[in-house]
Amino acid sequence: MNRKTLVLPAVIGLLAPVLAACGGSDSGSDGGDAIVVGTTDEFTATSEAPAPLDPAYAYDVGTWNILRQTVQTLMIQPRGEGEPVPEAAERCGFTDTGNERYACTLREGLKFAGGDTITAADVKYSIDRALKLKADSGVFGLLSTVDTVETQGDREVIFHLKTADATFPYKLSTPVAGIVDPDDYAEGKLRDGFQVDGSGPYTFEAEEQDGKLVKAVFTKNPSYKGSLKVNNDEVELRSFADADAMSSAVEKGDIDLMSRTMSPEQIQRLSTASDSAVDLVEMSGLEIRYLAFNTDAPAVESKAVRQAMAQVINRGELVSKVYGTQAEPLYSLVPASLTGHSNAFFNKYGEPSVTKAKALLAKANVSTPVSLTLHYTTDHYGTATEKEFELLKEQLNSSGLFDVKIKGTPWETFRPAEQKGEYEVYGMGWFPDFPDADNYIAPFLDKDNFLGSPYTNSEIRNSLIPESRREADRQSAVGSLTDIQDIVAEDVPVIPLWQGKQYVAARDDVTGTAYALNSSSTLQLWELGRGVSG
Repeated sequence: MNRKTLVLPAVIGLLAPVLAACGGSDSGSDGGDAIVVGTTDEFTATSEAPAPLDPAYAYDVGTWNILRQTVQTLMIQPRGEGEPVPEAAERCGFTDTGNERYACTLREGLKFAGGDTITAADVKYSIDRALKLKADSGVFGLLSTVDTVETQGDREVIFHLKTADATFPYKLSTPVAGIVDPDDYAEGKLRDGFQVDGSGPYTFEAEEQDGKLVKAVFTKNPSYKGSLKVNNDEVELRSFADADAMSSAVEKGDIDLMSRTMSPEQIQRLSTASDSAVDLVEMSGLEIRYLAFNTDAPAVESKAVRQAMAQVINRGELVSKVYGTQAEPLYSLVPASLTGHSNAFFNKYGEPSVTKAKALLAKANVSTPVSLTLHYTTDHYGTATEKEFELLKEQLNSSGLFDVKIKGTPWETFRPAEQKGEYEVYGMGWFPDFPDADNYIAPFLDKDNFLGSPYTNSEIRNSLIPESRREADRQSAVGSLTDIQDIVAEDVPVIPLWQGKQYVAARDDVTGTAYALNSSSTLQLWELGRGVSG
């Protein structure tokens, strides 16, 4: 039989009341041996990034998936999707009509895993610390609308916002808003290395070698109080050098489950296997890939060059030849399944056309061929990335308008170089912080953006983003969001390429795999348990 299981998106909010009622760590556990999860994510501590797991610094899907198990947030994205629900908080909500004052009441009896009682002052300390440190990862930008944090007694926290921000509850569900103990996390300095302490469903122990985290052990936290039911006593996360090594380990039973990043070939094979002890679970996802530009770099400073690239690139060919049914072309920064999406790049450029691209360059008096280097990371987004960039090079060069070279670099070198503006054109992926169109716009286009991009547009920053955030009903924000996407298609600070599905592969005695990842690619280890082999 076909071993692939398709998990359809849940009805928005349907499961949220069930989750909120589940209680804390006493809600039950299947126990048994540790469940072992494989990943190709690499976790490194370097001189340029010595604090990869500090909540005030971490800003990629891999490190966040460690923090989400260990560092508790006031709010959390519910199991069945929908709007965030209280986690460390007992209740939260806006207390004004303008969405500028947000108040939370902490659960009673909250403690850090080390035993210290959690108070409202700890929440204030954690938020203020992230904003003060202003880490070069750009993660503090998620808290950019916070003006001041006020406490009333030990359990009341009030956030006074600079401007209206209907997405603020989502932001309080992200690790940068995680509650940390002042005894473990200094106010004016990031915490170096791989130590993590919090009040989440698990405690954390790292096994490292030569500055790399090779195994992470998550042990059920007996002090945890929150909304999650923890279905196991221990989970190990093991890092593999490549997808082949990870796949071999799950086939042999050395690990129980593998997630990102599997190769397209592995996914195809598992989806059609009839006698495997490994099940493939397919879920909808909100991951996107895109090309980004240093718009100050001489080679791409002219908007016409960027527009011509957007006019030449054939997304349909790229997806079909590299990713097959595992992805679909994307014509905007905002994925097709989110409220506010528009096909702005298709509306602007239509089907790929060398003739139109040539006319754009000629009108701007740009000499051809334009020489460019496209940079990509060799080890962060999976083995298919190299093939993807080979095809992009072929598409651009075959037009006769470009002379493109490509260069691959490991993530630990790639990311700091990108942040310093060393690359003129580079490939990136985005796993959302939360499932709202704002999170595909502000991190790229607002002040202090994630990319460190020099591109600025005052209408987007000063008018359209604030307008969209004022709308608690996100459907009412569609006009502003569409205008932003149209401007991006015109100015081309980025070129969206594709939107992908997500997968886990697990041995068939593992339960809870349908919820192992949510749409934001959050690894939910607490959902996993042991069951009867089927």
